[in-house]
Amino acid sequence: MKKLTQMKTIQLFLLVSASCFCCVCNKKSEGGNTQPPVVNAVNEVDQWVTYGDQSQLLQKKTEVLSFGTAASIYNNIDVDSAQTYQAIDGFGYTLTGGSAYLISNMNASQSSALLNETFGTNNVSYLRISIGASDLDATVFSYDDMPAGQTDPTLANFSLSKDDQYLIPVLKQILTINPNVKILGSPWSPPVWMKDNGNSIGGTLLPQYYGAYAQYFVKYIQQMKAKGITIDAVTVQNEPQHGGNNPSMVLSAAQEADFVKNNLGPAFQAAGITTKIIVWDHNCDNANYPITILNDAAAKVFVNGSAFHLYAGDVSALSAVHNAHPDRALYFTEQWTGASGTFDGDLKWHVKNVIIGTMRNWSRNALEWNLANDPSYNPHTPGGCTECKGAYTISGSSYTRNVSYYIIAHASRFVPQGSVRIASSETADISTAAFLTPAGKKVLIAVNNNAANAVGFNIKFKGKWVTASLNSGGVGTYVW
Repeated sequence: MKKLTQMKTIQLFLLVSASCFCCVCNKKSEGGNTQPPVVNAVNEVDQWVTYGDQSQLLQKKTEVLSFGTAASIYNNIDVDSAQTYQAIDGFGYTLTGGSAYLISNMNASQSSALLNETFGTNNVSYLRISIGASDLDATVFSYDDMPAGQTDPTLANFSLSKDDQYLIPVLKQILTINPNVKILGSPWSPPVWMKDNGNSIGGTLLPQYYGAYAQYFVKYIQQMKAKGITIDAVTVQNEPQHGGNNPSMVLSAAQEADFVKNNLGPAFQAAGITTKIIVWDHNCDNANYPITILNDAAAKVFVNGSAFHLYAGDVSALSAVHNAHPDRALYFTEQWTGASGTFDGDLKWHVKNVIIGTMRNWSRNALEWNLANDPSYNPHTPGGCTECKGAYTISGSSYTRNVSYYIIAHASRFVPQGSVRIASSETADISTAAFLTPAGKKVLIAVNNNAANAVGFNIKFKGKWVTASLNSGGVGTYVW
């Protein structure tokens, strides 16, 4: 009852405010006749909302928001486009091999509809893909698998044939819709003959194969380019401190620095490859790992930046790395929503942390893990993730949208590549991130963290403001 009363109070205030901003009140003429109101309201801020109860899903609201200076009882969210931070490379997902398989097996009209919605309407502009298999492929593979006991140090048997089945054709479709999509490649494991345990799970890279593995990256980038797919960046190893996934590999910071400065960086340089090298690609509980690599001047010269996930630690770890090495970029490359999660809980947490939190801590991108799965959370490798929920659930040729669809769309649809983060304040209840787009639009993404109540707030820009509100846990994107 308390929540309902507060919501009505906010709605009443907004109605009164709108009428004050928008019209001249009825006046009686000298003859006693009532003159009709003169309406001069012009909507100046478009707003889209998603609520945890799913009553509104990326819904454009119809309320008129006009900037003014009428008194308000609500706290201000100050937006300052003169104070700028990092450039934005984009928002998106990991296009897993399993996702590509499911999309490829839809009928042509439905797969086209899904891809156009994602990369056209929602303007998803950044994708992560696996170099070889991830744990969300149906089987484990590398691009140079050999019979047990055999090796191939010259990479004579290197082949992208597994990706030619599904991943590469889907990527080509995507690039016809949005040719500017940036693609990041991440390996879960090298070929097992390069590892000390000869297994796809865990183990580490044998020093005698550092050179061969660097050439493995070179061949991958060159052969993808020959197929019309530019790899913008690579990470050295997905989750290098987690050896329990299938596939996976463990690397220490010292090993990664050694590989980058003595093998991978020089190999790229010799081949004329400009693909960015990104280190770490793991959780926010170990900022010291990428800082250790960047402290090595011989390694740092080849490193564009560091990537993070948030299964442990706090998103402020990105700022810790930024403060130590402000001349290097930050990226956020993975966070999953799971089968046991709730729409409202995941919506609020992910927008606050994965979208707003990463942006306020210098990330150039924000990616959710996994574009699509089937209703049983397949495909996955033996031992791979059994409850990773994609942005879409694909069943045959039909698909439904899940919570990470809305998490990403609230940013990707409105904040294109080349946008710049600008200053925005926050309140005790409202977390925000703001952007200036290449077209000159201002975009504010906000989430109401209040667990029980709707919250009203003013969006203040250049001395004027509009009053908006969000339901408890609700997300809003505001564009002017």
